[in-house]
Amino acid sequence: MMQKEGYWDFDEYIRQGEPDKKEKASIWQTAIGLQAVDGLTTSDYLRDTARKHIEGEIDIDQACELIKNYYLSKAVHEPDDNDKQEADKVSANITKILSAKTIDFSTKGYIALHRRIFEGVMKHAGELRQYDITKKEWVLENDTVNYLNWEDLRRALDYDIEQERNFSYRDISDDCLVAHITKFVSGIWQIHAFGEGNTRTTAVFVIQYLRSIGFNVNNDLFARHSWYFRNALVRANYKNAKKGIDYTPVYLERFFRNLLLGEQWDLRNRYLHIHPTAEWSIQPNLAPSEQVPHTSPTSTPSSTPSSSEDDIVHIDNANLIRIIKTLGNEQMSIKEMMQAVGLKDRKNFIEYTLTPAISGGYVHLLYPDKPHHPRQKYLLTEKGLALYASVW
Repeated sequence: MMQKEGYWDFDEYIRQGEPDKKEKASIWQTAIGLQAVDGLTTSDYLRDTARKHIEGEIDIDQACELIKNYYLSKAVHEPDDNDKQEADKVSANITKILSAKTIDFSTKGYIALHRRIFEGVMKHAGELRQYDITKKEWVLENDTVNYLNWEDLRRALDYDIEQERNFSYRDISDDCLVAHITKFVSGIWQIHAFGEGNTRTTAVFVIQYLRSIGFNVNNDLFARHSWYFRNALVRANYKNAKKGIDYTPVYLERFFRNLLLGEQWDLRNRYLHIHPTAEWSIQPNLAPSEQVPHTSPTSTPSSTPSSSEDDIVHIDNANLIRIIKTLGNEQMSIKEMMQAVGLKDRKNFIEYTLTPAISGGYVHLLYPDKPHHPRQKYLLTEKGLALYASVW
């Protein structure tokens, strides 16, 4: 058994097809892999304990107790014992939580989840932070995301969770689904409700939530790409006008496209750096039938209309491509556009398709000074027409 990239490889159990062992191994692998977001690795003892649980020799409560007693009775202490103790105990706690397949989808439940994950590890487990924070990030060249001020943490959690509870996934496209989930997860994480352990808490909460609304979540993605997941959250919440960098959710969208749609984006951290080298400036989709790479969102698009089909890759949201193709040389109302693309939810169409197309400079209003004009129509700008003519 080899340890690789921060997680223990239990693939032998996952491949062999015994449902109970496969599920346990997948959960352990996810729990262990998530420790990488804070640079932690688990011990050999944790691996052996996990194997006993997977084999059915002990239950999860006994596994947690063994880990606890191991560090209480350990005679010889090593320099990295504190880090390993955190990684081991948190991995066991996460495994217990994910094995239960329950969720309290509320602010109270989110806070309680942090307590359950870090109980016996962090002094302030399950307590909202009472101070403002900054964190230097490698992908931001030691700059920080602007996290929410501590006074508004609970109010922000209440709002985001309530908005998600009331959202309907009925009749929305895969692109809209991924964009919406990305926005929700990114917002919850940016709140950064706790002093430590925010990414691990967010990841577990997301797995629980997605399972609760019917998604068959492949835990393996969190196990093997937890560090990418964290850095994608960082990029989704970072904006620096002086450096010409806007919020960039596309990397997080690609994580969820792999997770929920089975796509095969190459999830490596070097693509996420705000100034990637030429070698890492294009993040490819490795799916056999989809070999066309997308230009990195960190690139600065030309201010002049494009005359090359290659410029279509500057549009990372497929909805934008669709609306440009639909409008062409026509003028259409919102209702006409929705009928043309086969969508029924007006609110989602405006939020995820029309608004990005307008803000990107591809679409404009026939009556720009009267947005609610009764005969309002939408048409392509010069930029949009140039792109339409070059591709279609």
